[in-house]
Order: sequence, then structure tokens, then C-alpha cells
Amino acid sequence: MSDQQDVRLPFPGIVISTIGTAKRLIQRLAQPWLVQLVLRLALAVPFWKSGILKWHGFLQLNDTAIDLFTEEFKLHLPGGPYPFPHPAVFAFLSGCGEVTFPVLLVLGFGTRFAAAGIILMTCIIELTVPDGWPIHLTWFAMALGIAAWGPGAVSIDYMLGDKSPRS
Repeated sequence: MSDQQDVRLPFPGIVISTIGTAKRLIQRLAQPWLVQLVLRLALAVPFWKSGILKWHGFLQLNDTAIDLFTEEFKLHLPGGPYPFPHPAVFAFLSGCGEVTFPVLLVLGFGTRFAAAGIILMTCIIELTVPDGWPIHLTWFAMALGIAAWGPGAVSIDYMLGDKSPRS
């Protein structure tokens, strides 16, 4: 029988060893480039899905999108809610942002600009649907993280020279 055979750790030792192993595995998997890529992809999905539903063709909003901003969506400001001014313009801008910003995020091109656009859109969405704050806060935090730490190594921006996070 060898010395290493039949070595048993007491219960607390097994737990500590397992936690240490899990920590090392997570550190290997959660590389900054992977975290930044996943953040960009995860944030792009809900905006893209919403955006493609607003279009009937190239630069042609469907009637539902305009109706939403005319009839359904209201700005929940003090003394309100108030209707959107120029609902067709807001519907068009919303539709453009919801398809453009996700594409930029996925490509990692103009990433900080796209993240800033998502932050602005999220603020307007929060004023429109105030009960959705838990998910809006998540979008805001993800976009803020992307704006702060950049697109990561798997991006066009990185290839063009955006290699370090903002200080």
C-alpha cells in the first residue's frame, strides 16, 4: 500500500478542498475576454428581439410599432403619465437603436458607443415601463460594464486598437 492511497480528509477538509478546486476551475474559465464577449452577446439578445419586431421592411416600421408609441407607451414622469411626443419619431429611433446597437455589440465594433446607446434606451424604457426595473437595472449594469471595461479581445475594436479598459 502506498502512502497516498487511503488518505482521507476530515469533512471540513473535503469541503475546503472542493471549494478550492471549484475556485481554480472558475478562474480558468472566466477569462476577461470570455466574460466581455458573453456580456456583449447577452445584452444584444433582448434588444435585437424587440427591434426586429418593429420593422416591416428596410426602414419601414410596422403599424404596431407606431401604435405602441401612440396608444400604449406613456412616459411616467411626475404629474403623468404623459404621451410620447412625436410617437412615430420615437418608434423609428427605438427600432433603429434596437437593431443597430445589438449588431455593434455582437461584432465588438463601436462597442462603447453601442453600450452608451443601450444605457440611454434603458433609461427611456424605465420611464415607459417603471415596473420592469429589475430587468432594466440588469441591462443598465451590463451596458455600464461594457462601456467601462471595453469590448474585450474578441472584437473588431480590439483589432483596431482598443486594447485596454478605461482608467
